[in-house]
Amino acid sequence: MNGFTHAPQRGTIELEDARVVGQTHHSGNQYILTVAAPAVARRATPGSFAHVRCDADIPMRRPLSIMRANPASGELQFLYKIVGQGLNALSRLRPGDSLSVLGPIGNGFSLNPDKPHKLLVGGGVGIPPMVFLGEQLAAAGQAANTLILMGSEVPFPFPTSRSARPVRGMPDTATHGIDELEQLGIATRLASLADYAGVYRGYVTELAAGWLSGMTPAELAAVEMFGCGPEPMLAAAAKVAAAFGIDCQLSLEEYMACAVGGCAGCTVPVRVDGTIAMKRVCVDGPVFAAHTVYPG
Repeated sequence: MNGFTHAPQRGTIELEDARVVGQTHHSGNQYILTVAAPAVARRATPGSFAHVRCDADIPMRRPLSIMRANPASGELQFLYKIVGQGLNALSRLRPGDSLSVLGPIGNGFSLNPDKPHKLLVGGGVGIPPMVFLGEQLAAAGQAANTLILMGSEVPFPFPTSRSARPVRGMPDTATHGIDELEQLGIATRLASLADYAGVYRGYVTELAAGWLSGMTPAELAAVEMFGCGPEPMLAAAAKVAAAFGIDCQLSLEEYMACAVGGCAGCTVPVRVDGTIAMKRVCVDGPVFAAHTVYPG
């Protein structure tokens, strides 16, 4: 499987009338939406996203990170939380309904084969790309070398239970993981400021630092980190990576209008060759090297 090598996506974006296969509601106004969109599913890679039209009467599309893409079945899956009118309309779609999907958009994560140990950190709406990446790592036979840490301030929209996979450096309170990922052989741990059973009370980046702190320099040299989530979490993840001297890629979340590079409404300052350049999250990203966005 070589689905982790990415080139700029412009020119390879599909516009597809997708069919809703299913939609499930979860606590905290969270939804998991599954659609049949075979053209997009064939091209999607971890870290890429889709721009979806939530309702015929709402012209502005919404960017949604892709949580799963199955080229065989032609299905895509998204996890989202209702924020605003558009996503509220999206939540009302039922099996058989159609929606317009533009994607896959953006450059996703790129794996370094010289760094076999993968640390994935997802927070809130940043969880979907970590699920996508983790499942592809498992499919590539790398589950045993992968650790996924997730943080959420609302209940996790997946079944959780006590993990049977020991992870050094974890607090005693961090005992539970995501069942679906654990069954694939991936160790997972959870963090939240809410008091959930088996979940560390604190920030997910604190779990990342705890795991890394027990490593030797040689072990750290074999680790690369991937993250997605709200901006404060991304900034904290970049600091953790810098503190331990490990490579880190972050998928940024930004508001955007066109999502194909035309409007420049999603630009962010990125350090390139010692200077600051304005880069578009939609087509130059959404994945960037952490140190170029948060240089410290």
